[in-house]
Amino acid sequence: MRISEETLENFTITYPLDRLAPLERVLFLDIETTGFTAKSSYLYLIGCAYFLGGKWHTIQWMAQAYEQEVDVIRAFFDFARPYRYLIHFNGNNFDLPFITQKCAQHALPCSFDRFQGIDIYRRVVPYKYFLRLPNCKQKTFEQFLEVARKDVFSGSELIGIYHDYIKNPSEFSENALLLHNADDLKGMLEILSMLAYYDLFNQPVKARRVQANSYKDVNGNRRKELVILFQPETPLPRLVSASAGGCYFRGDGTECSLKIPIFEEELKYFYSNYQDYYYLPTEDVALHKSVAGFVDKAYRLQASAANCYTRKVSSYLPQWDFVFSPFFKRDYKSRELFFELTDELKKNRQAFSVYASHVLSMMASSY
Repeated sequence: MRISEETLENFTITYPLDRLAPLERVLFLDIETTGFTAKSSYLYLIGCAYFLGGKWHTIQWMAQAYEQEVDVIRAFFDFARPYRYLIHFNGNNFDLPFITQKCAQHALPCSFDRFQGIDIYRRVVPYKYFLRLPNCKQKTFEQFLEVARKDVFSGSELIGIYHDYIKNPSEFSENALLLHNADDLKGMLEILSMLAYYDLFNQPVKARRVQANSYKDVNGNRRKELVILFQPETPLPRLVSASAGGCYFRGDGTECSLKIPIFEEELKYFYSNYQDYYYLPTEDVALHKSVAGFVDKAYRLQASAANCYTRKVSSYLPQWDFVFSPFFKRDYKSRELFFELTDELKKNRQAFSVYASHVLSMMASSY
């Protein structure tokens, strides 16, 4: 079995990983196999990255013969004993099940039960389209962040190289196999900053500044918009912009902004207990029976769910769930929801923080 170790001099990760776990208890994991199924393929290399003595290090265990995969697995679990947190890329779907099946195949009493895991892939994949990524492969994340690689082979190409290495060991083959895994490990450390986009949608937003702007649209019509400025919990590693639901987001580093259209029009508030109301057709309004009971019967009707409303001209903001009440609609069957931008609300910074999180959630789910 070949063991390779390296200290990554002058290397730092930009993501505040220590917020999630103590650095000395974190282990990055990546494996190399000759196929996708454990029963019909070999696990020939396990690589880890870890933090020790103020520096990042990597260690790799490579099987120099097919039967040495047992030694590789044992060496990994022996090394991993002091650690409690595993970070991997799509490891929940591949690396961990593959190793677990190999342990069962060789009757090894090893498992991942005591570890807490962080799957970079699983955390970022829901925002693939928001980030305009063609796919969610690790190399795509690396290209998005402009991370340089020395390795030129794909995992599938290395399968043939490994089989050749077993038959005819060479320094070139060994270096190629180790380099690919080493670049995967270093790449994981680099793309950890992609978790900043996960934090963007999953950490509370704190509105720093809120203002209303006036502008002319493409048709020359005067429009108004609400602008919410905030600092993300974790600095974004790269500029991202997106639009959905008439809203626009821009985020770069520690500066983020949301632009939301303000609607100035007449909307309707619908009463839920329409059985207690009369509808007045000539007034186009619903009044409670305690008041409308004095109206001549010729000018009143029993209200229904569709006409039990009051109308109001004001400034409104859109919402995509029942976050703020009372909520307004254009018509009874309309799916669009609004809430009034009142003078009281304009002074409520916390409310705008909640609203910003709501808008971001809508934008993320729109892609």
